[in-house]
Formats: sequence, C-alpha cells, structure tokens
Amino acid sequence: MKRLAVYCGSSMGADPAFADTARSLGEEMARRGIELVYGGGRLGLMGVVADAVLNAGGKAHGVIPQALIDLEVAHTGLTGLHIVGTMHERKAKMTELTDAFVALPGGIGTFDELFEAWTWNALGYHAKPFALLNVSNFWDGMIGFLDHTTSSGFMSPARRAQLLVADDIGEAIDLLDRAAAASERKMVW
Repeated sequence: MKRLAVYCGSSMGADPAFADTARSLGEEMARRGIELVYGGGRLGLMGVVADAVLNAGGKAHGVIPQALIDLEVAHTGLTGLHIVGTMHERKAKMTELTDAFVALPGGIGTFDELFEAWTWNALGYHAKPFALLNVSNFWDGMIGFLDHTTSSGFMSPARRAQLLVADDIGEAIDLLDRAAAASERKMVW
C-alpha cells in the first residue's frame, strides 16, 4: 500500500483521543512511507492528520472542491492539492489516487465517503479495501447496525465482512495492507 485515503471529521470531536489518534496515524503513515490522500482541509481531524504526516516527513495529497477553497478551509502546505468542482468529483479523485481507505471519527461527510467507497466496491468500480479505526469505540453503534442489516437479510455476510474494523493504528494499516495486496493479486490474474 503506497497511499491511504483517510476519511475523518473537519472538527475535532469531543474526545481528545480522536485528535491524538489522527496525529499518531499520520506519524505512523509517514514512518511506513505511506502517503496520505484526504479531503484537503486544514480544520479538525483532517488538518491534524495532514500536519502529522507532513511534520514526520511524509507526503500529503489533498482533494478539495473550489467552493471550500473559497471559504478558506484548504490546507496550503500540502505536497499536492487537487482542486475539483464538486464533492462527487472529490470522492472519485480520492478513489483514483489511493490504494485503500480508513475512516476515523467524523460526521455525515465521513459517513458519505465511507459508504460511497463501499458501494463503488460492491458495484465493481474498484477493489480497494476499507476499514474503520474504532477510536474510543466511536464506530460501535454503526458496527451493530451493520450487523443488524446483515441479520435482517439486506447485506450478505460476505459484503459485511468487507468492512474491516481495527481498534489500533498498526492493526488497521496491517489489515488494509494485506487486503490491498490480495486485491491487487486478484486483479492481475
């Protein structure tokens, strides 16, 4: 895995562990030589993870709609900043640039990005893996709901198993790295 897309909040959230984990994730990505792909913002967890990658000597690639640049929320110190017209174009460009996806705590935008990546995978548009980094049990309610969706017959167990869940950074990166390598091997054959 050379690049990892990180979905996360444009705010800090209520638990200091959210920002601490975003910072540690960025540092670990840089340590492992994994480049960041993210939404290009300077605020909240988005800014924390980008700054951590850059401060640790890594590379950070942002993808941001022009409307958000106009609101002055773009991070101006990135390795690269791709400017797009719409949020849909943003998600498509992020998918193009990355090898895998991980979701930290966030709100509706994070949910949208995660579920669109999963839907595109289900439709065969890409075979890239995705995971939840379950910081302070943030994702427990969603995990329970997804399990309920599966037991209710609206999602197959195989589809449900695609969403990897990790409680710590190393585990998340390792799971995604193995899944990305397996996916790449399948695509070659």
